[in-house]
Amino acid sequence: MNTPTPHPNTSAYEMVIGLEVHCQLLTASKMFAADANAFGSAPNTNVGVVTLAHPGTLPKPNRKAFELAIRMGLACGCDITRLNTFDRKNYFYPDLPKGYQLTQDKTPILRGGRIAVTYKTADGRVISDAVALHHVHLEEDAGKSVHDADPAQTALDFNRAGVPLIEMVTDPGIRSAEEAAAFLTEIRKLVRFLDICDGNMEEGSLRCDVNVSVRKKGETALGTKVEIKNMNSIRNVQRAIEAEFARQVATVENGEKIQQETRSFDADTGRTTAMRLKETMNDYRYFPDPDLSSVLVSEQWIEAVKAQMPELPNAVFERFVAQYGLSDYDANQLTDSKETAQYFDELCQHTTNYKAASNWMTGAVRSYLNEHPSVSLPQFALKPAQIAAIIALTDSNQISTSVATQKLFSALMAQPNQTPLALAQQNGWLQNNDSTALETWIEEVMTAMPDKVKEYQKGKKGLLGLFVGEVMKKSKGAADPVRTNQLMTKKLEKA
Repeated sequence: MNTPTPHPNTSAYEMVIGLEVHCQLLTASKMFAADANAFGSAPNTNVGVVTLAHPGTLPKPNRKAFELAIRMGLACGCDITRLNTFDRKNYFYPDLPKGYQLTQDKTPILRGGRIAVTYKTADGRVISDAVALHHVHLEEDAGKSVHDADPAQTALDFNRAGVPLIEMVTDPGIRSAEEAAAFLTEIRKLVRFLDICDGNMEEGSLRCDVNVSVRKKGETALGTKVEIKNMNSIRNVQRAIEAEFARQVATVENGEKIQQETRSFDADTGRTTAMRLKETMNDYRYFPDPDLSSVLVSEQWIEAVKAQMPELPNAVFERFVAQYGLSDYDANQLTDSKETAQYFDELCQHTTNYKAASNWMTGAVRSYLNEHPSVSLPQFALKPAQIAAIIALTDSNQISTSVATQKLFSALMAQPNQTPLALAQQNGWLQNNDSTALETWIEEVMTAMPDKVKEYQKGKKGLLGLFVGEVMKKSKGAADPVRTNQLMTKKLEKA
């Protein structure tokens, strides 16, 4: 059944979800060969005799891949396997020249571990939990079948074949699509902080397979699971889970059995469709690879990796709250990515107005980056010291906040080699605190608006903003709005 009942009665059922997250590792070469590990190269240029399974070639494990996997294990509190072996996972598919995939079936490099998540439910509740990992194993990726390069044939690109992966397998303990999305969000953040993977789902370097089953509420036995593949965003993972849950409930309610199968998700229709019946473990005919020796992960090796560990996102979050006095919301926004956290940290070395620094990061800077998706924060034209200089100008009332955000920031982006103060001086944006000049502008405004002055004096105090606004126009934004407000109030009261 590919089409679920439109609105099945799901209230009597609960979903049981397990995720398999594949992270391509940021190594220079492939898992068992010296071929380059690089995205975007011309098809079939990052291939060699090992990748293409030429007779007599032998694989060799990539040490860097092991180190990145160990880094993930330390971050998640996993048990690290000391003696690692590799197995052949046999299946016929054209994007694997060898006819099998090298993976860790018997000795995954990591076991156990947890990842903390916080998410909001559909009814607005905020939930904090931890998703348990069953294991994490190292393996090589398969190549890529390209179906739209030729109308009559499938093209094969082996550049991705042999690229190192870690596959993170959770326990079947996730109970909502929101929790699954929060887990993936945390994974993406974590691998980026650890420099393990770039986390780019659109390019396929972070991929997720979802196992979904349903059961009546109160039952403990697991139902028949269905695997969903080929999703390219966290939002689509969430949508696919919700759609598959509804389909399975409708199937059970109609008195039919759930097939153990692999399905795909159509983002346009919002439905899952059957691809093939799911293989069992026996179908893969796992057996130890005879060409690879065991890899021993020593205590010294683990300690060496531990010594190079970066600060984890949760630790950065807690530090931002304690050190800079930020709210949980602001700290969460600023630890969304490693680059944002690093930029904010450097910005706070140049200013003590940490709240203003946070506002600039989550306001003008983020808006600019959103409007220019080809520009990443490391490529951003302004240095943290320049943002701090703008904050200093507003803190000293030399420019208004509106001028800083609406004029000075754009001018500085166009001329990043200038200083904020120089640009403010050149454009006449520095605020005028001179009482004589302010009183002249105020007198001119009041003379031009006698009727409004009388209305104010009769009780329409809300007109104060109108008068101040007119002074700001006359001064071309140079009048200090706080001082103008004070003087205007006095003048109106005396008039």
